Amino acid sequence: MQGKGVIKFFAILLAIVCIYQLSFTWVAHKVENDAKIYAKGDTAKEKGYLDSIATQPVYPVLDHTYQYCVDRELALGLDLKGGMNVTMQLSLVELVKTLSNNNTDPIFNQALANANLAVKNGTQSDYITLFVNEYEKLNPNGKLATIFSTKDNQAHLKFNASNSEVESYLKEEADAAVQQSYTVLNTRIDQFGVTQPNIQQEKNSNRILIELPGVKDHERVRKLLSGTAKLEFYQTFDNLEVYPLLSSVDKLLAAKNKLADSAKTKNVAANSKDTTSAAKGALSLLNKVKSNKKDTSALASHAALAAEHPLASLLQTPSYQDQTGQQQLRPGPVVGWAAQKDTAKVNTYLRSTDVKSIIPQNMKFLWGVKPLEKTKIFELYGIKLAGADNGPVLTGDVINDARADNSQKGDPEVIMTMNSEGAQKWRTITAEASSGTDKKAIAIVLDDNVYSAPNVQGEIAGGVSSISGNFTIDDTKDLANVLKAGRLLTPAHIVSEDVVGPSLGQESINDGLLSCIMGLVVVLVFMIAYYNRAGTVAVVAVIINVFFLMGVLTSLRAVLTLPGIAGIVLTLGIAVDANVLIYERVREELALGKSLRLAVSDGFKHALSSILDSNISTFLTGLILFIFGSGPIQGFATTLMIGIITSLFCSLLISRLIFEWMLEKGWDIKFSNPWSSHTFKNANYGFVKNRFKFYIFSGLFITAGVISMFTQNFNYGVDFQGGRSYVIKFQNKNATPQDVRDVIDPVFGHGNEVKTLGDKINITTNYLIDDNTINADNKVEAALIKTLNTKAVTQMSKKDILSSQKVEATIAEGLKRSAVWTVLFAILIISAYILVRFRKWQFSLGAMVATAHDALMVLSFFSLFRNVPGFGFLEIDQAFIAAILTVIGYSINDTVVVFDRIREFLEAHHSKSDNPKEVINNAINNTLSRTIITALTVLFVLIVLFIFGGDVIRGFSFALLIGVCFGTYSSICVATPVIIDFGKKDLN
Repeated sequence: MQGKGVIKFFAILLAIVCIYQLSFTWVAHKVENDAKIYAKGDTAKEKGYLDSIATQPVYPVLDHTYQYCVDRELALGLDLKGGMNVTMQLSLVELVKTLSNNNTDPIFNQALANANLAVKNGTQSDYITLFVNEYEKLNPNGKLATIFSTKDNQAHLKFNASNSEVESYLKEEADAAVQQSYTVLNTRIDQFGVTQPNIQQEKNSNRILIELPGVKDHERVRKLLSGTAKLEFYQTFDNLEVYPLLSSVDKLLAAKNKLADSAKTKNVAANSKDTTSAAKGALSLLNKVKSNKKDTSALASHAALAAEHPLASLLQTPSYQDQTGQQQLRPGPVVGWAAQKDTAKVNTYLRSTDVKSIIPQNMKFLWGVKPLEKTKIFELYGIKLAGADNGPVLTGDVINDARADNSQKGDPEVIMTMNSEGAQKWRTITAEASSGTDKKAIAIVLDDNVYSAPNVQGEIAGGVSSISGNFTIDDTKDLANVLKAGRLLTPAHIVSEDVVGPSLGQESINDGLLSCIMGLVVVLVFMIAYYNRAGTVAVVAVIINVFFLMGVLTSLRAVLTLPGIAGIVLTLGIAVDANVLIYERVREELALGKSLRLAVSDGFKHALSSILDSNISTFLTGLILFIFGSGPIQGFATTLMIGIITSLFCSLLISRLIFEWMLEKGWDIKFSNPWSSHTFKNANYGFVKNRFKFYIFSGLFITAGVISMFTQNFNYGVDFQGGRSYVIKFQNKNATPQDVRDVIDPVFGHGNEVKTLGDKINITTNYLIDDNTINADNKVEAALIKTLNTKAVTQMSKKDILSSQKVEATIAEGLKRSAVWTVLFAILIISAYILVRFRKWQFSLGAMVATAHDALMVLSFFSLFRNVPGFGFLEIDQAFIAAILTVIGYSINDTVVVFDRIREFLEAHHSKSDNPKEVINNAINNTLSRTIITALTVLFVLIVLFIFGGDVIRGFSFALLIGVCFGTYSSICVATPVIIDFGKKDLN
């Protein structure tokens, strides 16, 4: 074996990297366990502890901070961790109406209505294109510029612009609105106090996906995310002006503390002891993390300082050291610095009744939107209120445009343009702020968070301003979006949400871990039982593969979801597939009388082509899933693709190294046990001559399935039919779906779906689905609880709702269309790959027919058996589409192994006297052992996944299970016969 040294070096290096990457998860969990011990069940205390230690070194030797470790630990998806997943969508119809200044032209409004109808009917075109097309149909000579062009937008849209130019303008405005919404929402998610929130803009759409792990106040999330953006400009106070006031506040709070202490004179000593012991308790845990010792008197001193200076101990006054070494107040609008964990306490102090009484009416305090670089320290700004209403000096609706640019020196800056009304006011404001020697700052505030507070250098006339500072390019882009958010023409609203309770998340983790362990054990036992000592090599390779897979997942910051765990379990089966192909080939070489060393070498060499082709085809389906999928499905695709790469490395290289080592040691390596040595040997089944029987069976099953699809359809998941779905664990374990149906149908109307999900019941309803108000979700949930509690057997409370999901009908239609195109695209891509690899269109056609056959067989099964008792998990949703694509990938995996042997046999037997049908039939029989054993290893892990994987992915795992069965059948009985029947003149 060549390059053993390089392979060993790379394997060791990869192992070190994986250990390092996984170590962040171990260290973060260690700190979190310490926090739980310290807090003793007090979640606020636990969070405060973790906040306080966020910037402290906790990683041994390397001294990485806790926050650094958390950012790099293996992230869990919402289905494992619990939390809320929200899809926000910008209403383009509202955007177009607003841009037209709510034009009342009947043709214009009819075009909007027609475009809305087209979207609901599933038209693929984007909304703006649909609207323009509909307008031109209704008014062929109409000019859209007369509706949308105004004095304020002349820089972008002229009065004589063509309709195509108007269309481009509307699309640009739509894209800008999505970007503005993204910036606003990105700011708001920080207010929920969750770890590792995730927000991403969906490509080529007006949707934004938000994940909030661990969030519990779902109603607050809905209100904050759905609210209209509020951009304001405020004058500011200088730190020199505010410092005396904050000192007075500090003294007032200290006096209140002393007054409270004097009222408890008798308990002073006891309280002092309690404070000391609490301080020691907190310090002892802190010492465990810092790995050093500090004098407890330091913490006691801090407690004394906090009592004497309640505000000053939390809020540091900005200052600097002058040339004489004296501390001086730092000029500017920033009046204090505080750690993130202390901001809530500072807010409480400043909003207390006594403190508010000494703060001037025209003053308020606001925090900066981001912490100082590489810290968790936030800036507090002194804001000056203006006018009779004590409000801002200017609001964001006067801004026409804002863009990121570069100054003449090349420094990043933002150019802001106002309308005529705003320009006039801005001139007065900037003139006042820049008068005198001390230039004042103007604070740019979005949703009560200060984004920037630039100093005004001079009066600004004309309404065009440049904002510069210590900005990066990204900073200027964000600030430009913030400024444009003031004229955000339409707010984003929630079109889809998924809530997973922590108990269901923990249950999913337990089920996932159990299925992984059981799947690993089953595969390893089978490999040793079937392949003897060689099977132990596969065992070692699979264990190393799982280790590498987890390490790579962590290093790529991938999110582990429940389907992702299913991907790991499936990877166990796929990883063994390569070993099976190699071992079967080695057994063939040994049967030819070759020595053990030569048989191993030739076995690896001759199996390489099949292994690469089959894994590349499966990788392609994973890639398609990753591109077109979202959320948990992307997690599954990521795991699958990484698993394929690591399994190839372990099967082809690590396994070979182990075999080389065993051969050098002179070990007797056996590739079978007595009972398995002759399995499928000399098989001679008539697959080719019986192909028409297979055609008839598949044809009848698919025909019955298609009829069923049109007559009784499918059990669609909520993400494919729209509505709200609730998973409830009833207090009465005897509650049945029929009991629930009898209660909710009279109130919620007919069309509700109720089915069993393990020991839980899933309810899907369209009740109030068209109600887009913020309180709609609460209304439906309250109505559901109230209705179910009218019957004793269905008694429940809010805590019994383990998870909920909402999807609007238009989103559901879009998901269905996307799913169909994704499956068709996958079939075409894989067929194209087969054409490139095998250079005959018959092979490509056989692959296309086989993959389409497998998809239709699984769909037929799900439709035919949808109402059969015990099959309530047969549901068509996004996870099912992931399963279909995986089945397609596996089917091709299996088919390629057969095709590879057929190609080999046809090349060896190509004379006119050789009958192609017999050659092909012999090739199928020759590879039958590999086909069946590879199928069995995957089936074993899928059976384990189906039984132990939990209720959430039961339908997903069952689709994979029957799909692998159909895929194995089609690779032998469908794909190959197609080659024969369409290649009669081209196979010799």
